Amino acid sequence: MKPVNEAAVTFLSRSANEGFARTTAACFAAQLDPTLEEVNDIKTAVSEAVTNCIVHAYPDTLGKVSMRLRMFEDNVLEIVVKDWGVGIADVEQARTPLFTTGDESRSGMGFTIMESFMDGVRVRSAPGKGTTVTLRRRISRRMGGAV
Repeated sequence: MKPVNEAAVTFLSRSANEGFARTTAACFAAQLDPTLEEVNDIKTAVSEAVTNCIVHAYPDTLGKVSMRLRMFEDNVLEIVVKDWGVGIADVEQARTPLFTTGDESRSGMGFTIMESFMDGVRVRSAPGKGTTVTLRRRISRRMGGAV
């Protein structure tokens, strides 16, 4: 399926860029005329995906994070967050609620939160090569909606 619009950004794994990623995703999604709840869900899921890159992919260094945003004719928004960090040895285990490789300040709920706010979450990872998280969400059609 060919996207009707797309954008991409790349940024460093600095904590300050988590807010940049959230806002970027919300602005891109605005073309689909989402409800406030849908915007907040998207922002929360993106926040979790990017925070995972910042905290887990590059625990002792700065690295590159990319975010590709695409929308499709059927009002589906797709957001792909990718890093080239340490990777995940066991993706299934990482997706288990309360599991974390971070310190005691981490809740281990990142993937669970992403799954609760998006229609689909796909995780691909290889140790030493990085992780790609694909988030998909269908935006409800409203009167006056774009696309």
